[in-house]
Parts: sequence; C-alpha cells; structure tokens
Amino acid sequence: MHLYQQQTIKIHNSLTGKKEVFVPLNEGHIGMYVCGPTVYSNVHLGNCRTFMSFDMIFRYFKHLGYNVRYVRNITDAGHLVDDAEEGEDKIAKKARLEQLEPMEVVQRYTVDFHNILEKFNFLPPSIEPTATGHIIEQIEIIKEILEKGFAYERNGSVYFDVVKFNESHEYGKLSGRKLEDMIANTRELAAQDDKKSPQDFALWKKAEPQHIMRWPSPWGDGFPGWHLECTAMSTKYLGETFDIHGGGMDLKFPHHECEIAQAEACNGQSPVRYWMHANMLTLNGKKMAKSTGNSILPGEIFSGENNILSKPFSPSMVRFFMMQAHYTSILDISNDALLASEKGFNKLMEAIGSIKSLPEGKATDFNVKEWKQSCYDAMNDDFNTPILIAKLFDAVKHINLIKEGSETITASDKELLIQTMHDFTFDILGLENKQSANVDSEKLSGVVELLIELRKEARENKDFATSDKIRDQLADLGIQLKDGKEGTTYSL
Repeated sequence: MHLYQQQTIKIHNSLTGKKEVFVPLNEGHIGMYVCGPTVYSNVHLGNCRTFMSFDMIFRYFKHLGYNVRYVRNITDAGHLVDDAEEGEDKIAKKARLEQLEPMEVVQRYTVDFHNILEKFNFLPPSIEPTATGHIIEQIEIIKEILEKGFAYERNGSVYFDVVKFNESHEYGKLSGRKLEDMIANTRELAAQDDKKSPQDFALWKKAEPQHIMRWPSPWGDGFPGWHLECTAMSTKYLGETFDIHGGGMDLKFPHHECEIAQAEACNGQSPVRYWMHANMLTLNGKKMAKSTGNSILPGEIFSGENNILSKPFSPSMVRFFMMQAHYTSILDISNDALLASEKGFNKLMEAIGSIKSLPEGKATDFNVKEWKQSCYDAMNDDFNTPILIAKLFDAVKHINLIKEGSETITASDKELLIQTMHDFTFDILGLENKQSANVDSEKLSGVVELLIELRKEARENKDFATSDKIRDQLADLGIQLKDGKEGTTYSL
C-alpha cells in the first residue's frame, strides 16, 4: 500500500473558497502547474516565497508516493508593463534600456532565478517550458477560440470577447467579481482602442515596427497575450483538465481568471480542479517596493549586504522562517523576526544532530507513532507547515529531556524518531543542516584570530622566529596571512 493511500489531504480550493478532500484525477498521479517568473529582473523574495510553498507541496506529494508531473513555466515574452494590455513588453523594455538583445535579458535573469532557487534547496520541476517555445500552440488555441465565436480580430490583434463568453459561462468565478460591476466601474474606451469592451483581453497583439519580439501569425506579425501562454503550456503537458494550478495571490485576477475563460472557450471544460494561491510577503510591515526603498533581494539577505538587516542569514534559515507561516497567510519579514527564527532553527538542528547519541532505554516516555501521525495530520490539513514545525519542536522537547535523563526511549522508537525527523525536516520542508559547517567556520576564525594576536605580540617582543613559525605553519594549512596598515588579515 502506498503512503498516500493512508493519508487524506484537504486543500483550500480558491475556486470554491472551501477546504476540500484532495482526490487526483488519476489515482496515484498528480498534474500540477505553477505560474513561473517573468525573467526581466532579479527574482524577488515574494516570488521566492510562492515558489517555495509549491516546492514544499511538491515534496510532500512525492514523499507520499505520488507520481507528480510538476510544470512551472518561464515567461520570456508577452508580459506587458502594466498588466493591462498596454505598454511595452517587460523584457523588450529592459532590453531597450540596457541595449541588449531580449534573449540576453532572458538568459541573465533565468540563470539568476535558478541560482537563487538552488540556494534555497528547491527541487527542479518536471518540466520548465517557456512562452517563446510554445508560440505555435498559442496560435492554434487562438484559432480554436475564434472558431468558437469567443474572440475577434481587429487591425492585426485578436481579443477575447468577455461579454460574449459570459453569456454562456461565468467570467469572474475565481476572483468573485461580477462582469456587470466591472463594466459599471470602467471608463469609456478611447476612440483608438480596438476592443469592443474594456474587459476584453488580448490573445494576440500586433507588433508595431519598433517592437523587437515578434512572430508571424495568420493575423500578421505580433506576439501572444500574457494569459495565453499558461493555458497553452498547462494543457499541453497536463491535459485539458488537471489537478492543481498554483501561483501568487496577485495572479488570481486577471491572469488566472483569463486562463479559465480561455480554456473553457477552447476546450469546453474547466481546466483546473483545485486552484491554490500563496499569499504575499511584506517587509517591516509594508509592501515591498523598489520605488520606496522597502525591498530586499534574496542574495542581499544571504550576503548581509543591505541596509535593512543586522547580519547575513543563510538560505536554509530563511526557508525555515517562511515555513513558519501558512502559505495562504501574509508573512512579514523583519530583522527581529529573522533573529528569533534563527534561534529556533539552530535549536531544531542541534536536537536532530543529537538523536543518534541518545541513550536507549527499556521504555519510551512519549508515543512516537502517535506523534509521527500528528506530523502527517498537520501536512494533510492544507499543508499546515506552522503546525508541523510546532510538532517537530514537541519532539525537540522530548529529545532534550532524554539527554538530561528525565525521559527514556527504546532503540526502535529512536530509529523511528530519527527517520521521521529527517523526513519532515529535510525531505518535506526542504531544510538543510549547514549549522555544523557554520559553527566550524566560526571556530576556525576564532583560532586564527588568536594566532594572529600571538604573532603580533611575538613581533612586538622581537621574537621573529615564533612570528615566522606561526605565519609559515598557517600557510602550510592553506591559511594565508596578509600584513597591512590596518593590521593582519587572513584568507583561505
């Protein structure tokens, strides 16, 4: 029997607003699509939180024995600056400003995206398709929607007819918006606008002469609308209906709403069974924004090169901090919050590292099997990582009591505890125990600084033999001393 057959998962479905028992379309198999980054700048921390939430979900499904096809796309064309069918393509704008080819911009920031996610210990998705790699599929979908009567062509652009679609379907059901209210709150269209209605959105945009990123189509040279790429890639790799579609809360409208409309217009059925949305990350109680200076990049947290935090924090510690909040709740990042989280992270890693050396007794003073199931119960309740972490710290309390001699544990329960702590901490939460390496580094630094001080005293006392001996023996160990006006420094 597979582990997933023993556990019942409930997921908060954004489409219904309720927690629902998760039953995949095909027993033992899960298809999951998550909207990936638009690669025109360094990946920001809020995006990392969203992708981290779905990495944790991916890990849990795999742990339970599901065969998961996880598709996370790269948007490398078609995402306009104001997300409202106007302005420049974000990548083309960046390319113009930096005098680069658009694909140079794409390559630079795709590499940055992968590097940051690797530091956070993400598992790679099963498939990572790009928008530009699926232009043909997007054109074919547009043809189908036109044929069904839910789109129209104007001056080389193709628009989705939201009013026509809403006559036989429900546009706005994911976000809870009513089309009538949207129309009532919208200003009149400008005279030069090709749309029938302000709510209509572009499936294909005509490329003006200066537009760099362009492809031939039945309607002339142009580029696909932002919403269309996800419909094309998700249905190509997961089928016309699949299990889970995830993304940030900010994508619910219009992006995901438009995805539903496109898929239903093209295929005649709802594309997704469970919609999942991760919430936003704030910094010091305010929305992150480059314009106000209230922003920080992941790399700046790891290096400590910022004006917001008092010290560097490791990627695994930051991951632990993010896992302490439920993926659907707003999480505020601050120096105090990270420092507090670091203490907990170190305490957890120290306890895990000490389990193997615990003395074995004839009885166990806490029910390890029951505790293990409580960890599963937390994850089964809409992937409740804060509750899971609380359960892990319940075990830490018992580990410390056993170390003190106040409690005992049998050999078999100790093995079960070791395996369970490893499964949930490392395999499911995706944390890494690099604490020992950091501790060793701090100890090495302390020893070298002590030797530098002793060498300085030897030189002041004209004891050059001892001074040279310290320098040369450290060099033999690969530690190079460098004397300067500000004192002596070292490098490895």
